[in-house]
Amino acid sequence: MNSKHSPIGRIRFLSFLVLFLGSLCIVKLFFIQVVHSERYTTQGEGQYVREAKDIFDRGTVFFESKDGNYVSAATVVSGYKVIINPKSLVDTDAGYQALNTIVPVDRKEFFDNASKNTSYREAVIRIDDATAKKVNSLGISGLYTTQMKWRTYPGQTIASHVIGFIGYKGDDLLGQYGIERSYDKVLSRKDEGVYVNAFAEIFSHLGKYIFNGRGDEGDLVLTIEPTVQGFLEEQVATIQEKWNSDAVGGIIIDPKTGEIRAMASTPNFDPNTYQNVEDQSLFPNPFTESVFELGSVIKPLIVSAAIDQGLITPETTFYDPGHIIIEKSTIYNFDKKGRGQVTMQDVLGQSLNTGMVHLSLLLGHERMRSYLRGFGIGEKTGIDLPGEITGLTANLDSPRDIEYATASFGQGIAITPIEAVLSFSALANGGCLSPTPHVGKMIISSHDNSEETLVYEKGSCPIKPETANVITQMLVTNIDEYYAEGKESLKHYSVAAKTGTAQIPNHEGRGYYDDRHLHSFFGYFPANDPKYLVFFFNSNPKQIKYASQTLFPPFMETVKFLTSYYDIPPDR
Repeated sequence: MNSKHSPIGRIRFLSFLVLFLGSLCIVKLFFIQVVHSERYTTQGEGQYVREAKDIFDRGTVFFESKDGNYVSAATVVSGYKVIINPKSLVDTDAGYQALNTIVPVDRKEFFDNASKNTSYREAVIRIDDATAKKVNSLGISGLYTTQMKWRTYPGQTIASHVIGFIGYKGDDLLGQYGIERSYDKVLSRKDEGVYVNAFAEIFSHLGKYIFNGRGDEGDLVLTIEPTVQGFLEEQVATIQEKWNSDAVGGIIIDPKTGEIRAMASTPNFDPNTYQNVEDQSLFPNPFTESVFELGSVIKPLIVSAAIDQGLITPETTFYDPGHIIIEKSTIYNFDKKGRGQVTMQDVLGQSLNTGMVHLSLLLGHERMRSYLRGFGIGEKTGIDLPGEITGLTANLDSPRDIEYATASFGQGIAITPIEAVLSFSALANGGCLSPTPHVGKMIISSHDNSEETLVYEKGSCPIKPETANVITQMLVTNIDEYYAEGKESLKHYSVAAKTGTAQIPNHEGRGYYDDRHLHSFFGYFPANDPKYLVFFFNSNPKQIKYASQTLFPPFMETVKFLTSYYDIPPDR
């Protein structure tokens, strides 16, 4: 007799089937009662009125303090909403009056909701537990509360362009800007829905544990330091208020690692109330999604290229007549004055356009273009923020000398601020670009709390280490001898820096505005072993012309703050 069809065989098969199904039920109960207990409780409170779209979970985003403590930047909180059941609400006016004594309610909206032919309308959302208890204590039929969850941003406007927000895209709640968007797959809990097929859930979780040890979901730790971010936010706001600027931005980055310690820009927004923002142009991050002609801050890149090629030294002389003619176009110094015989150090320290045009001719088209491309000009940095665009650098492919002449002092090419910051990092980092600029530091798995430190690609080296040393010393001399005649230099710290003032292009016509300027400023310190690189931009400050006036003081205040806050040892 075939054992398969024997009574013993059938008993064994049925026993195995019962054991398997029993095990399956036990595992499913484990997920219901332990893994998803809070979610099922939440759903149970409101399942008789509707399927709750607002009951969701999402990973927490943390800032990390210098001491290693985590500070919440974005999290999910639990609360309640007030529900109207029009079919059960007998006295609409009494219901409104009673509710309005506890929480303000728009009368017209309340009566509109109460008149609907449905059993579920939202009257008030996002109230706390104490308020919900007061509403329930009214004992009004047709008026009750149900639990909900929502995303909240404790810092309000702090780092809003870095964090972004979540919002509905159709029926899906997704990250819209900032790391909420770029890390949406990490922060989302798409497989954590209440109505999950038992087999699918069990085997999806088992797969994660067996093959990966964890899933891709988790909490996100940022490189942003909350105290430093707060300080930079204040500096940026002060600059805009003092000079009535259109927009101001600042960034603090470690040029050796690419970690962004702070990134602030204004005008900004509160992601908690993003839906109330009328001008949606406030949402994109200007560091990654806007381009500017930055002006003279580009000059150190050209000077370093000429040094790297052995064409000049800081002591090489040049006769400055105050203007120079290139292809029938006359290019002037910023004040239209000549200095006579000067050194390359003077060209950089006094920001002489004529000297820069001279260097563009010495380098030639191919070498100048190659160096600028090597510094990352015209390329995306790969930063872990969404929507990054590339600079407008088509002029570097032109055969005309005039395009290279203007590019040598930062006009005619437009780049993103983060693109500029990456290029400057090579000067501070021994000739090599920093690793990819980033704000994401670590992912903490939501399944087993394991920590995954994020790894970023190392940068290339467009100039030699000795070239970086020479240009750094030239930039230190800028601070010590040229800017404010050294009065603002720090006695015990060497600081390398360069200002930039550029005319703003007239996009409605041709050429540039005579009365609108873009100010920029970058620097790093301590110059001999840089810990931080700081960059500011200031768009269209009113009644002031030069970046040294609007950005030099806040830059130096930032240097003083960082050296004190991080207890950075002096280097001189």
